[in-house]
Amino acid sequence: MRQFGFTLIAFSVLFLISCSAEPAANTATPPSPTPVPAAKRDADLERAFAEIAKDSQGRVGVYARVIETGESAELNADERFAMQSVVKVPISMAVLKQVEDGRLSLDQTITIEKDEFVRRGMHSPIRDKAEHSDGYLLSSRHELRDLIAFAVSESDGTAADVLQRVAGGAEGVNAYLASVGVEAMNVTYTHKEFSNNIERQAANWTTPKGAAALLEKLHEASVADSPAGRALTKPHADLLLRFMTETWTGANRLKGMLPPGTVVAHKTGSSGTFDGVTPTANDVGIITTPSGRRILIAVLVGDSRADEKTRDAVIARIAKAAWDKWAVGS
Repeated sequence: MRQFGFTLIAFSVLFLISCSAEPAANTATPPSPTPVPAAKRDADLERAFAEIAKDSQGRVGVYARVIETGESAELNADERFAMQSVVKVPISMAVLKQVEDGRLSLDQTITIEKDEFVRRGMHSPIRDKAEHSDGYLLSSRHELRDLIAFAVSESDGTAADVLQRVAGGAEGVNAYLASVGVEAMNVTYTHKEFSNNIERQAANWTTPKGAAALLEKLHEASVADSPAGRALTKPHADLLLRFMTETWTGANRLKGMLPPGTVVAHKTGSSGTFDGVTPTANDVGIITTPSGRRILIAVLVGDSRADEKTRDAVIARIAKAAWDKWAVGS
């Protein structure tokens, strides 16, 4: 009986100790994000991207995927890169969404005040047309549709800044991106605000995957008239894709080594060069193959010590590698 009592006391003490102890930490490895199926990720193409990227003497991020099949290849696809003029795509989409919501009209006239023009030295045909012979800038008026064309097809910095203002500023553009589920992209400053300021330029950022995600939203809207939740309706998506196809910038980038006549809806982004380093040289777009398949592709080059010809060639060779893998014979 005495032995039983001792055993009972000992058991009770152990029970109380176990109940009062801190819960054990969960040391299990958290589940990783669901990876792209091995069959869809092209390891050979990714090795080719990595080899080509070496010539940039900087950072290179790539995300490429065939929309219809899901085949993909990537390189540093989750790293952040400054957008520069690539930002004109989300800005334009945010404005077009407000047109659809009835808050704006493509035919309405927008006044550009004198203090909204980007500085001389930045690309802006609108500013150049408004410049008086004596050097003074005059305010000007343009239809909203034309401002979008100037921003995207001409890569006009003044047009982009006015559109950003009309969209509700950076906050309005970011709210639009959040509403369509694009997370890896952020807008903070206008072109005028980030001019010649590397830190501010970096605050307008995207990842290769983020840029491709926005392009896919645009493509989806162009395929069929958009149900609720889509990024845009088909007419407005088609309009923006037309402006992106008509752009003259970046002839030596994504399009540089593709067959003549290949349809590429794209937007470039470029910075100046500071102390031998070019922070940004980008091109993102949708390439249409002979079979009608679409290749989403974002190639972002950062902090490059290579010259412009080499930077452009890196982007062109990466696009050509994707084309050779997925378009030839498709």
